[in-house]
Amino acid sequence: MTLLIIEDENVAKKQLINYLTNIDSTIDIVGQLSSIADCERWFAEHPQPDIIFSDIELLDGNIFTFLDKHEITSPIVFTTAYDQYLLKAFDTIGVAYLLKPFTEEQIKKALDKCVLLKSENKKSYSEDILSSVKAALKDISQNSYKQRLTIKLPSGLYLLPTSNISLIKADAVLLNAYDFLGKKFPLTGTLSQIEQQLSPAVFYRINRSELININAIEKIENQTSDRLSVYLKGQKESFIVSTAKTPNFRSWIDK
Repeated sequence: MTLLIIEDENVAKKQLINYLTNIDSTIDIVGQLSSIADCERWFAEHPQPDIIFSDIELLDGNIFTFLDKHEITSPIVFTTAYDQYLLKAFDTIGVAYLLKPFTEEQIKKALDKCVLLKSENKKSYSEDILSSVKAALKDISQNSYKQRLTIKLPSGLYLLPTSNISLIKADAVLLNAYDFLGKKFPLTGTLSQIEQQLSPAVFYRINRSELININAIEKIENQTSDRLSVYLKGQKESFIVSTAKTPNFRSWIDK
């Protein structure tokens, strides 16, 4: 069985290779690509593999910009930190959609599915894809709020668990997340978009520019009769709960 890996995150790539080796040592990994440019060159020079394991957001673009332009017939197992590409994935030759961090058991099930599709006694392709979509939708619905944010750094992609985020702060055109040690991570999008992706039981927007994690609160002080100062782990300064937010904030921390 020949297998191609398209992944730009070294940690995820090494983990995937370890899982594949443990599952079946005879798997022949014929290529390890990390960009759209790599895909263009590789497919121009090699026959299509039996199976493709592919990330979606690569350093130089989205894998679908490549797939939409080329006729890829190999079944694809998508491994990604994003859930919004689910339906797009199954519009292609996708047979499984695994959200990072994936497990060895998930990888094995995806491989078994690919083998089943190639066997003479397989179910119809449409039935199997429908089953895959239902399973993926169930997995996503059970984790409707983000469990991690993907941080784009010059060196690659970094997965920041939302449980490690103390503060998300919008400053002019910049949006940054801070962990419990005060380390800063650049984010894309707007504060409102990020707020909608996080659990309201854990994160609360205390004013127009700051979103905090309830587990990061060290101390709360009265600033005035209707305004509060909040001190967070990893942050030297305090943060002000706006007058309009104070009543709801008090209810939120008491839940």
